[in-house]
Amino acid sequence: MDNLEMFTVYRGPKDYPDEFVVRRFVLLPKPTPCEIVARSETLEGVRAALSPYLVCLGREPDDDPSIVEVWL
Repeated sequence: MDNLEMFTVYRGPKDYPDEFVVRRFVLLPKPTPCEIVARSETLEGVRAALSPYLVCLGREPDDDPSIVEVWL
């Protein structure tokens, strides 16, 4: 089975308060801890690190305020 991955873009998370950060989460087949895949001072900078085959889902109203968008 292939992995189902999700990439979450954050603005100013606690560990990098002055940057945008992308964290990768593996959801299937077994959830695994996240890893940082990109950091930048700009949103465009972290988006450039994402695969062009991903789809942006935006964000949910109940998401943490530091979450900008989620990509699958």
